[in-house]
Amino acid sequence: MNSSLELEIIDKYRKATNRLVLLDYDGTLVNYVKFPEKAVLPEYIFDILFNLHDNPQTKIFIITGRRHTDIDKLLNHTSINIIAEHGAMIKENGRWSELVFDGVPWKKKVVSILSDFTILCPGSYVEEKNISVTWHYRNSDPELGYAVSRKIIENVSLIVDLNNLKILDGKKVIEILTNDTGKGLAIKKLFEKMTYDFVLSIGDDATDEEMFEYLLNFSHAVTIKVGEGSTYARYKVDNINEVVVLLKKLLS
Repeated sequence: MNSSLELEIIDKYRKATNRLVLLDYDGTLVNYVKFPEKAVLPEYIFDILFNLHDNPQTKIFIITGRRHTDIDKLLNHTSINIIAEHGAMIKENGRWSELVFDGVPWKKKVVSILSDFTILCPGSYVEEKNISVTWHYRNSDPELGYAVSRKIIENVSLIVDLNNLKILDGKKVIEILTNDTGKGLAIKKLFEKMTYDFVLSIGDDATDEEMFEYLLNFSHAVTIKVGEGSTYARYKVDNINEVVVLLKKLLS
């Protein structure tokens, strides 16, 4: 991000009196790692987040597809607000609650299909969340993992169509979840409760695009994609270091 654009964002942030900051976790604040439970936030980034959180004019959320219990543990059960499982769970003021209620009768069948494909793709695994099922292939052979992920999309398409579901085709992950869930829908619910005069949203994955797309409707929203690829975000940065530099400058 060029310096003039960075200064413009900082200026908008400082002039606002009711700010919302939305930060994805993996690929945005921490690098992807082989074992997701080891993606621990560095202490200096914790400090930045806490300083943002402590400002009464700023409301900050970590917004992630991770299971709510897992992200809570990675953040040391702190008071920082969290939206987890692509908007299905929310933690505000230290308490978790559900944003989406679904009996997920389809989960058992989807788990069975995905489990069969793990046999074809060594290193892959299935993760169940409250209202979704995820197939991870980050630790698999890249070409094989991608090829099998296409077969998975093909094989679950009928279940998806019949149960009002959607498929999130992320970075080395396929997730099947209810159509009533998503980062964009979660942000919409935040906006229904509060009006903000500045919004900063940063993410790196296809799962963040719903959030970026929703925020296109708000002229005071700054959306930033980390890394390459097409995006609804207004701006791009190359890596996590640029994200951290920007967040740190918001505090200066």
